[in-house]
Amino acid sequence: MAKRIGVSNWTGNQSCAPVRQVDVGSVQSLADVIAAAASAGERVKAIGTGHSFTGAAMTSGILVRCGGLNRLESVSEDGVATVGAGVRLDSLSRQLRERGRSLSSLGDIAVQTLAGATATATHGTGRDYGNISSSIRGFEIVTADGSVMWCDAENNADIFAAGRVGLGALGVVTRIAIATERSFNLHQVESVQSIRETLADWNGFVTSAEHPEFFWIPGTDAALVKRSNRTTRSVIGRKKATAEKLLVENAAFGAAMHLINRMPSTRSRVVSLMGSLPSGGERVDHSERIFATPRHVRFIEMEYGIPIDAVPEAFERVRKLVGSLADPPGFPIEVRVSAPDNIDLSTSHGRVSGWIAVHRLKGAPHDDYFRGVEAIMNEYEGRPHWGKFHYQNAESLAPLYPRWDAFQSVRNRLDPNRVFANDYTDRVLGT
Repeated sequence: MAKRIGVSNWTGNQSCAPVRQVDVGSVQSLADVIAAAASAGERVKAIGTGHSFTGAAMTSGILVRCGGLNRLESVSEDGVATVGAGVRLDSLSRQLRERGRSLSSLGDIAVQTLAGATATATHGTGRDYGNISSSIRGFEIVTADGSVMWCDAENNADIFAAGRVGLGALGVVTRIAIATERSFNLHQVESVQSIRETLADWNGFVTSAEHPEFFWIPGTDAALVKRSNRTTRSVIGRKKATAEKLLVENAAFGAAMHLINRMPSTRSRVVSLMGSLPSGGERVDHSERIFATPRHVRFIEMEYGIPIDAVPEAFERVRKLVGSLADPPGFPIEVRVSAPDNIDLSTSHGRVSGWIAVHRLKGAPHDDYFRGVEAIMNEYEGRPHWGKFHYQNAESLAPLYPRWDAFQSVRNRLDPNRVFANDYTDRVLGT
């Protein structure tokens, strides 16, 4: 028997040993692999770049990689781009810009595949901007019997409603038609302000920019606020900003987190120094360069979406929790917002969402912290980001989604024998 080769995610908190790994370069070859696996009673999962903090892409069955399906095929007159779903978001952004187009919003990491990011409802920030999945206008999917079908608002509409955030549980998405807009630059202004003042004028913060976000450094009153708006101005400050991000947000920050992890007694001093690190200023750059930031410090993350008006109260409770922990985190807490949508299992289904994300350095204990945060979020009907660490299960998640039964109906029809199931989908969707 051939030796199994282990696979792990970016953080290393999830791993598996597939019976076989397959790189596919065409839809037909993928369909053949899936049909053969289904006939043999084997399970199949597709994996992208491994940037989920959950086991969403893990399997002991057949693991497929669709990196060969990464070509930007066309852009229609109305700006809908059709692209191979295995493309990375950073690569897609470059390909789109060459054609004078951009995605309307991105998260702060852009190395995920388009299929992986949309399957888990990955989002950026902006009260008027939905997650990436909400820009999907159609997709091609290979189902459990090897069938290939196209889904949009008029064709297979129920699958379209479910599959834009499908957790990989309905099949393997191979092509995506996604709305874009004319290429644009963003003007980003960074400032440090009091976290209390920021939360006291929460509505003012939310409406202060097209794409607002802030990071609070635990143990301080400092919030690093980023406000980004579309602009006709030319690119400025790229080299300086890139150097600062590599130094401050990666090298210096990484050293600080590792020092706290090894020597907890240094926490107060290190946190104080972090609060005085260089920040602020402004820059103008291509949208994808402002939205996303290189991340070289590895961490594990939990993120919850709650009704937007609940953020100040919930955040204050998280602050109190942090202060009560025997081993308080040094990692900043991130807050963002997003627009509602009508996708069955979208974390922003039917409501404007505020997002609170907490992190721990790779390898650092996180259980008490994350369980405490999750308990708070549960009181606000919090929905966990599907690709980030959480403890929820199907029983606790079902009441949070009005279209839960509709999704399950589509899943039962497309994959009755659970070819695309794994431990994660068994837990969060049920068996």
